[in-house]
Amino acid sequence: MIHTTKRALRRFLLETQLLLQPRINAEAGKEQVLDVIRLLECLQIDPVAAVRANQHLVMSARMASYEPSMLNDLLSDHRVFEYFANAACIIPMEHYPIFEPTRLRIREHVSSALEALQPVPEQVMDKLRDEGPLPARAFESEARVHGYWENTNAKAKTKATSHAINLLTDAAHIRIVGREGNQRLFDLTSRSVPAELLETAGELDREEAERLMLLKYFRAYRVFEPSDSRFGWLRLSAAQRRDAIQQFIQCGIVTEVKVEGLKHSYYVLASDAERVLAHHHAADEWQDSRIEAEPDEITFLPPLDNLLWSRKRLEDLFDFEYRWEIYTPADKRKYGYYAMPILAGDRLIGRMDPRLDRKENVLKVELLQFEPEMKVSAQLRKNVKKAVKSFAKANGAVNVIYS
Repeated sequence: MIHTTKRALRRFLLETQLLLQPRINAEAGKEQVLDVIRLLECLQIDPVAAVRANQHLVMSARMASYEPSMLNDLLSDHRVFEYFANAACIIPMEHYPIFEPTRLRIREHVSSALEALQPVPEQVMDKLRDEGPLPARAFESEARVHGYWENTNAKAKTKATSHAINLLTDAAHIRIVGREGNQRLFDLTSRSVPAELLETAGELDREEAERLMLLKYFRAYRVFEPSDSRFGWLRLSAAQRRDAIQQFIQCGIVTEVKVEGLKHSYYVLASDAERVLAHHHAADEWQDSRIEAEPDEITFLPPLDNLLWSRKRLEDLFDFEYRWEIYTPADKRKYGYYAMPILAGDRLIGRMDPRLDRKENVLKVELLQFEPEMKVSAQLRKNVKKAVKSFAKANGAVNVIYS
């Protein structure tokens, strides 16, 4: 067990999330992007693009000169794959085998829906086998069925082929092998995943796969605790999560962390304990609580950024309450549809709610708000405004308009 402060632990967390240091230069291209994905373990995907899709905003928060084409090239080159981890995520291809238990669970879950939809799923598979890779628009169907998000009491609106593609992708019979804007390109899994990884996935013992998945989760979160319902990405009960932590402590892989001011513990990998303590012992070198952040120290985080996955951890370590209000009725939103936390140094100091007008090449800032307890100097305000301009430019906007 180690003892530390909230600030030391959050600085360790930011460091491991590549958010404490200056942005990495992306000029090295897709190989550098892959290195970052490997360090983060995965990137969460989301179709909502108030500015750009979440996965691209996560990367640009950590890499200067990042371009979405770099990530898309990795997908086309089969260096990464898309599947369920923290949710739908982009994951390094070498980790494909350890997701076999997840694939088997989901395959069993959707099997009856696939059977009920036949012969459409087989027709999709046959067409991909003969012609693939193909985008969803290449599959035509007059039949309409109830898709994932439809009200089953209303008239069916989803193309049977589109629903089949979604089910086959979830079951990992086919997979996404490219993205062009919002268009996804599909191919057979058996043809697009390296043969040695498919073989390893088939031979890997379930218990070992789940152990490796837990370790991947620990590396992704870096600071974790068992109340997280997504713990290990394995759908474990609360008792199983607590037992898993204790087993990893007993074999020396995980270390308990007592945090000053918190009643409950957090946990880190034992191999990270020295890094946590290094931040603890460096406390005297930190600036005081007054933030005089330089422009490149200010980062806007998308709602599904890796740092924000645990809302409890945000409140505990950053004293920052965050809820994504995308599904909250507009008249009840407090901060906005796509409010992005503002990171300055090692603190979350406020929120920005942006919209990118692609036709006009303008970034519209619906909200720019600091936390109530923040003492906002003129310099800090100036630095944040400058960072907004840099954010706009990085995402293709030439002007910024404040509502």
